[in-house]
Amino acid sequence: MTSTLDVNVPALKARVTNLLTSPATEWPVIEAEPTTTEKLYRGYIAPLAAIPAVAGFIGSAIIGVTLPFIGTYRDSIPSALAHMLVSFVLSLVGVYVAALVVNKLAPTFESRADDLQALKLVAYAQTPSWLAGALFAVPVLGVLAILGTLYAIYLFYLGLPVMMKTPQSKVIPYMVVAAVVVIAVSVVVGLLSAALTGVGRL
Repeated sequence: MTSTLDVNVPALKARVTNLLTSPATEWPVIEAEPTTTEKLYRGYIAPLAAIPAVAGFIGSAIIGVTLPFIGTYRDSIPSALAHMLVSFVLSLVGVYVAALVVNKLAPTFESRADDLQALKLVAYAQTPSWLAGALFAVPVLGVLAILGTLYAIYLFYLGLPVMMKTPQSKVIPYMVVAAVVVIAVSVVVGLLSAALTGVGRL
């Protein structure tokens, strides 16, 4: 999916650690940091987005789900591989679409419209959700990934006034509308992935 040769692993680990442990001080660093869409995708988004995709493959094709009276059910390797690849690609697209919507909403909430800053906001806020996606490797634990999503929303809340220069009075409504959009994009991505691969899960 992405080569480690494309990724500055120490920098990635530092960014992830700082976002999870001290997001209030990390967002201003991110805001001032020069980058490009390509660098962001190659060095951060793609590697982290691969985590839930690969974990989902392991969980569905190798570990499987144990059902009462039926036993352990596993997807076929080709089906699970197809789902992994499609969900990975669609998650990359989903980040871009969510950032595009967040950027378009900016003027409505007296915020700065900046497509790169919006992409940085969405991508970095998504970090805990991608990491929690590792739980999909053990299907019975997959439901706990919601904790990562909740923390992602918190990161988005902290990052919004920094990245988009949103007035404090507009942060909550902007966050709520943007969060609804991001969740909607995630649901659509999951549905598309299941529909395109024929795998009966989101």
